[in-house]
Amino acid sequence: MTMNRWPARPHVGTSFYKAHGLGNDYLVFREGSGWCATPDAIRAVCDRHRGIGSDGVVVLLANQDDDLLRLRMFNPDGSEFERSGNGLRILASYLAREGLAGVEPFAVEVGGALVEMTVHGVQGSTYDVSADMGRCYVGPEAVGLNQSALDEHGGFAGPDGAPLHVVPVSVGNPHLVVLVPEATEALLESIGPFLSSHAALSEGANVQLATPCGPGHVRALIWERGVGRTSASGTSACAVAIAAVAEGLMEAGDVNVEMPGGSLVVSVTSEYDTVLRGPVEEILSGQLATEWVSRLAPPTGN
Repeated sequence: MTMNRWPARPHVGTSFYKAHGLGNDYLVFREGSGWCATPDAIRAVCDRHRGIGSDGVVVLLANQDDDLLRLRMFNPDGSEFERSGNGLRILASYLAREGLAGVEPFAVEVGGALVEMTVHGVQGSTYDVSADMGRCYVGPEAVGLNQSALDEHGGFAGPDGAPLHVVPVSVGNPHLVVLVPEATEALLESIGPFLSSHAALSEGANVQLATPCGPGHVRALIWERGVGRTSASGTSACAVAIAAVAEGLMEAGDVNVEMPGGSLVVSVTSEYDTVLRGPVEEILSGQLATEWVSRLAPPTGN
């Protein structure tokens, strides 16, 4: 996605925390003086062979006068993005681990919006975390579609020209939910990268293949913008549940979204107010080696 909409890249410390939500893993760093989160540096840190490895980075910014917790989030391709449901919930688990969050709901600011989260409990290294994603929106305007780039009927066609049943959804970030009779890996490999960078989208979108399979139950496969195929995604689970309700395939209420990594529960009202809940498992915490950090791309601003 375009980078000039974001402020200068933050400098962060060398200590990190890693956790995953159903296999969708994120690193948490705090703002500091160790290295600058340039695109090249983010790519190096997220590399699964030469770095720590992750589906993204969450940076907890230093407190300002109002003490509001503020975050920035980065994809493993180095781009910055608006929000991640699992990234938010992983950040909540870190705050709970550090004694910075208790059982009461608390708010963080990410992508210019406030998100309220709750750590409902912890068993061993697994946290039960919910994130109130707020009011979400459905339709072409919600994701800023350029109608002139769509087909003659104002819809999407696949790489083979066949029409697709696509529901555009904004969960604070853009999604295209493709309703299909059966979500398969082969179909995801074809449609995912094609739609995520479609000409009708100025900043790309996350793509989901979704198949309703009973009351309150949807199966989904995920292709994330800036990441590729992922085992799970929090905002994608929200988008899938919202699309199913919007299309009359599910009643408003709790929707179980089953992904390859496991299931998340998404509560959706008829007005598309949305809450995401599920497990987060702590993996490890550690420190980047000083010599390795010194080889990261030098600070260059944006």
